[in-house]
Amino acid sequence: MSDTWQQYFDSRQFLKFRTGRGPHDLELAVLDRDPSPQLALWDVAAGQLHILDGDFGDALEAVPTADGQAVLALRDFHGSEIGHVWRTPLDGASSTDLTPDLPPYVLRGIDTARVGPRVLLTTVSADGFQLWLATEDASRAPLLLHSSRNEAWNGVLSADGRLAAVDTTDHNPGVRRFAVTCVSADDGRPQATLTDGPDGPVRAVRFSPVAGDPRILVSTERTGFARPCVWNPVDGSRVDVTAPHLSGDLVALDWSPDAARLLAVHVDRGVHRVHEYDLATGELHAVSHPDGAYFEPDVAAAHLNIWASHYGAAGEIRLLRQRFDLPLGVLRVDRPGASPVPIAPPAADRPAPAPAGTPLSSFTLRSKDGTPVQLWAARPPAATEPGPLVLYLHGGPNMVTVDRYSPSAQAWLATGVGYAALNYRGSVTFGRDFREGFLGRLGDRETEDIETAVRWLVDEGYARKDQVFVTGVSYGGFLSLLSVGRLPGLFAGALAHVPMADWIAAYPDMNPALQAAWRAFLGGTPQEAPDRYHRASPISYVADVRAPVWIRHAEHDTRTPANQAYRYAAALQEAGGDVLLEWYDGGHETSSRSKSVADHVRMSALVRAAVDGVPWSTGPVPEPPATA
Repeated sequence: MSDTWQQYFDSRQFLKFRTGRGPHDLELAVLDRDPSPQLALWDVAAGQLHILDGDFGDALEAVPTADGQAVLALRDFHGSEIGHVWRTPLDGASSTDLTPDLPPYVLRGIDTARVGPRVLLTTVSADGFQLWLATEDASRAPLLLHSSRNEAWNGVLSADGRLAAVDTTDHNPGVRRFAVTCVSADDGRPQATLTDGPDGPVRAVRFSPVAGDPRILVSTERTGFARPCVWNPVDGSRVDVTAPHLSGDLVALDWSPDAARLLAVHVDRGVHRVHEYDLATGELHAVSHPDGAYFEPDVAAAHLNIWASHYGAAGEIRLLRQRFDLPLGVLRVDRPGASPVPIAPPAADRPAPAPAGTPLSSFTLRSKDGTPVQLWAARPPAATEPGPLVLYLHGGPNMVTVDRYSPSAQAWLATGVGYAALNYRGSVTFGRDFREGFLGRLGDRETEDIETAVRWLVDEGYARKDQVFVTGVSYGGFLSLLSVGRLPGLFAGALAHVPMADWIAAYPDMNPALQAAWRAFLGGTPQEAPDRYHRASPISYVADVRAPVWIRHAEHDTRTPANQAYRYAAALQEAGGDVLLEWYDGGHETSSRSKSVADHVRMSALVRAAVDGVPWSTGPVPEPPATA
C-alpha cells in the first residue's frame, strides 16, 4: 500500500481558532502538533503568529484572558477531564490555579468578561453542577453563583462582568431542554429566567460585547427548529429572528462588536449557509461564501462549538471554513454583499498545505419509518466498481458530522476504500424532533438509520455488500458495537474508539457530568431503569456478533470507562467472537497527529485482513493496564 496517504496527516493544519473576549484583535489558534495539540496566538492587526511553548493544559478548550497576556485552561490527570482551571502567562511566569480550594471538577463552561479580571466557570463535581465567579489572579476565593443537582451548562459572562447566565434544567428536571437563568455576578442573586416551556429549550450563546448592555444572544426552538433570539433579562424584552422562509435550523453564533448585527448559519440537510441579521432593520441577509462548513457544534464540553465563524474586532465577519478535502481556513467579509477574502497567519508560520483530496457529497435518505437522515459519501477516485467502505458514526449523541476536513477520510479514499459519515437520529442541526429522536429507546432509532445507510450505499454502488465496515468514537463507537450485535451479517467488521459497551458496568465509573447525562437519556440510574440499560448495552448482544471487532480504548477515560470495555471484549471472546482490544495511556479525548496516523495504519491493516478472510484476534483480551 502506498504511503502517500500519510500526507493528509502530515500537513500540520490548524484545528481551530477562538477569539478573545477583550478589546484586542487576538485569535487563540490550535495546531495539530506532536506529542499533543499546540497553542499559538494570532495578533490579527499586527499580522503575527506567536507559537506558545509550555504546558497550558487542555489546548482544545483553552481561552485567552481579556488582556491577551495569558491562557486559561483545565489541567487534568492523563486526559481524565477532571482537574482545575489554571491561568498560564505567555511571558513564562508561573501558572496560577484559579480554584485551589475546590475539589477536582469537570468543566462545562468557561468565559471571561470583556473588561476586568472576572472569569466564569461552570463545573460539575460529586455535589452537582455549579457556577463559580473567579478572578484571573486568584486574588479572592471563587464565589458560588448557582448550584443544582440538575444539569446546568455553558455559563456566560456579560462584557462588564456584572451579570452571568447559565443553561439550567431546574424547570424541567431530568430532561435536557434548557432554560437560561441570569444571576448577578456580584452576589448570585437571581435576575430572570427565559424559558419557552417544557417543549421549547433555550440556550445562551453570548452576552452583548458592549459594556453595560445586559442583552444575551440565545438560541430558541419555538418552531421545533433553532432560531436566534436577543433577550434582555433586565426588562424582559426579546427580539426573535423567525426566518419563516428558511427550513431547518438557523444557528446563532455571534454579535458584531457594536451589538448591531448577529451572525448565524442556516443548516439545510447538512449544508451550511451563513447569514447576518440587522437588529435595527430586522432584515436577514445571506452572506456570499464558497461551500463548506462554517461551525461545528459540541456537547459535554466547555464551549458550545468546537470552532465557529465570528466577528473580528473591526466588525468584519471572520468566516472559519473547511471541507472534507480542505483544511481549516479563514475568510474575511468586510461589508454586507462583499465577496470573502482569504486571510491567514504569516506565511512563514502557516502549516504546510494539504494535498488535493476528494470532496464528499450530501444525500438525504429515508429511514425505516420515513424519517429523513443525512449522509456524507464518496467513492475512491480510481474506483471502477464497488469495494470496501468505512461508515463513520460521530460521537455525542448530540453532535453532528459537518463538511469538515478529515485526514482519515482522505486516507481511506486515497487507498481505495470508500468513505461515508451518517448523521443518525440524535444529531444536532436537524431540529428538535430529530435531535431527541433516540430518546426512550436508546440505540433503536440509530440502528434503523445505520441499516438504511448501509443498504443505500450498497444499492448505489458505493460499497460491496460484504465489505462494509463501521467505525466511530465514543457514542459512535458504542453504535458500532451495537450495530454488529443487533444487525449481524450487515458489517464486515467494527472499529470502535473509546466506545460505551456496557452501560450498567460503566455508570459507577463515569464522571458525575456523564452520570447526569445518561440518567436523562436512559430515564434514571441502572437501578431505576435496568431494562433500558440492558437493552442499550452492546454486551447484551455478544452471542449474535458475527463480524470481527477492534476496540481502541483509553486507560484513564471517565466518559466511557476502561473496565466496561474490557468486560465487553472478554464476554465477546468467551462467546467465540473475533475481538481485539488495545489500550493507550490517556483519556477520552487524548489526541495527537502521531496517534491518528498509528490508528489509521492499524485500522487499514485490519480492513485488509478482513477482506482477505484473516482473523483479527491475537490472543486473550488484556485487562486495563491501570487497574490490572
